[in-house]
Amino acid sequence: MANRLANEKSPYLLQHKDNPVNWYPWCQAAFEKAKAEDKPIFLSIGYSTCHWCHVMAHESFADNEIAKLLDAFVCIKVDREERPDIDAVYMAVCQALTGAGGWPLTIFMTPEQKPFFAGTYFPKKDRYGQPGLASLLCQISRLWCTERGKLQDSSEKITQVLQQSHVSERAQPHKEILHQGCSLLAKSFDPHWGGFGTAPKFPTPHTLLFLMRMQEAEGAPKELEMVETTLQAMAKGGLFDAIGGGFSRYSTDNKWLVPHFEKMLYDNALLILAYLEAYQLTKNPFYADIAKRTADYILAELTSPEGGFYCGQDADSDGVEGKYYVFTPDEVLSVLGEQEGTAFCSAYHITRRGNFEGKSIPNRIGKTDEPWNAGDPRLKRLGKYRKTRAHLHLDNKILLSWNAWAIIALAKAGLLLNAPGYTEAAIKAQRFLHENMTDENNRLFVRYCHGEAAHVGQLDDYAVYALALISLYRITFQFDYLKEAALRAKQMMDLFEDPEAGGYYLTAHDAEALITRPKETYDSAIPSGNAVAELVLEALAPLTGDPLFRDAADRQHQFMAGQVKAYPAAHCFSLLAMANALYPHKELIVTGSNPPKALFAYLQRRPAHNLSVLFKSPENEADLAALAPFTAAYPLSKNTVWYLCENGSCHAPQTDFHKLRLS
Repeated sequence: MANRLANEKSPYLLQHKDNPVNWYPWCQAAFEKAKAEDKPIFLSIGYSTCHWCHVMAHESFADNEIAKLLDAFVCIKVDREERPDIDAVYMAVCQALTGAGGWPLTIFMTPEQKPFFAGTYFPKKDRYGQPGLASLLCQISRLWCTERGKLQDSSEKITQVLQQSHVSERAQPHKEILHQGCSLLAKSFDPHWGGFGTAPKFPTPHTLLFLMRMQEAEGAPKELEMVETTLQAMAKGGLFDAIGGGFSRYSTDNKWLVPHFEKMLYDNALLILAYLEAYQLTKNPFYADIAKRTADYILAELTSPEGGFYCGQDADSDGVEGKYYVFTPDEVLSVLGEQEGTAFCSAYHITRRGNFEGKSIPNRIGKTDEPWNAGDPRLKRLGKYRKTRAHLHLDNKILLSWNAWAIIALAKAGLLLNAPGYTEAAIKAQRFLHENMTDENNRLFVRYCHGEAAHVGQLDDYAVYALALISLYRITFQFDYLKEAALRAKQMMDLFEDPEAGGYYLTAHDAEALITRPKETYDSAIPSGNAVAELVLEALAPLTGDPLFRDAADRQHQFMAGQVKAYPAAHCFSLLAMANALYPHKELIVTGSNPPKALFAYLQRRPAHNLSVLFKSPENEADLAALAPFTAAYPLSKNTVWYLCENGSCHAPQTDFHKLRLS
């Protein structure tokens, strides 16, 4: 008999609807039940493509013995992807108490939502010194009855620490912080396999984007070398799906061979940006090819019929991790034939011995010859074959902030790769978000699933969406994108900014109150919302000339400088935003009837982080003047005219693009 999760939309919650556990979604009824029945709360947080979430679900939550023990608790299940605020609060608890975190996240707390115990995965029974969930449930149930005062004291102390954890120190941003970030990254860099630190290795493309920004600003060859080593190693390893395109979430080993096979939308979007920027800087077509394959993966596997993008695909098939992706030589030969199959096995290290549980993850590690072209029919034949032998679970939630990252990536791919289909996909996705993920007050929602938009938008939704709108403006120069970007940034300031301590909270001032209001500044797998807000405000200041954005950007730079100085390498997206403020910047106003081809050609060739471009035409003249009043002074004429300013002074107008000093 289905439990209360049967009425939810989240694929993760629906995976648990038939558990014998009496699950509740996060709701007031659960907390009222806990108070009325004098029970502690068992909170479990995960997501639908999480391998260890599946393991714990199969071992424990589908087990009648564990379900009976859980009757002593009120049990709440949360999808971290649609409630990142709840996840942020209790992940901070887990990291503070255990020194680590991850999913599934396991929390025991009072009916007042105050935690007293935290962990991640627990096996059903005690195993090799690790407590099992069964014994843990028995122990906590006993303590709740016999030593409740100690548990409540612990929960109060933990909650107080959480509530006092917001640091309000400010500092002036300066280039030395950026240089410190580069130095710290160099110390942890793996010169042989790329990446930073030891296994498990995460792609962290925003780290690579920061290093490339420093290369662009200072011509630093060491930074670009770290980037190229990493990008090439990731693309040649098993982390990259050579057959279907796209990257898995992380590698379990140093050389990127054995991934944790789940594929996430945000990883692939951010990696597209990193490979595209490397292509701009080096002109190496290898990077363009990987970006194209990854974009094609998103369009083929993660795109909804309406144009939004799904969350990701599972690591498991038929309960087996990686089953979908691995091959034996016999399988390859049966699909491709003896001659082509043997050549493919040699090119992609598919052997009798295997490299993952007796089978082989295709990879190009150590191969110096060119990889097969993405359009090679042999790759397509293998891709078609593997779809017939196994199935990947798809998390079909549409998350606004993750979709915004995909819009940014696809818009840039459309320009740099001369592929208008990617731009069209980005535009269609933005239209979907605009039409389906806003409420009657024009506020944003977190997620859309099965026709329902839900959960009030959080900082990342507003910040990344504003950045996506700015990106679409830079690619199309359609005024409406810039106008809405400014609107979303103003909403972000009104709803999330902390006027006293500085920075931006994760949740809006009128959102559901949790035991603390999270304010995250460090980058994880995704850049922090505070760092994205910093970049958005810094971009809008010269585009609008509005002192509101200039002042807000300066406040945010000072707040983030205070946060990042202890360890800048953990805040690379903020460092990237600071670089845009600290290095010389140019403003270009273009007037004419249509955006000129010479402008697009220039933007294809260079990252141009140091350049803001506004396009003024007879059609947008009045609207642009309302948003950016300084543009009213620039006259329209029959010809295209270029107005370039830098370092507080303006050059003479030009009608010949090639006479501009943009570089």
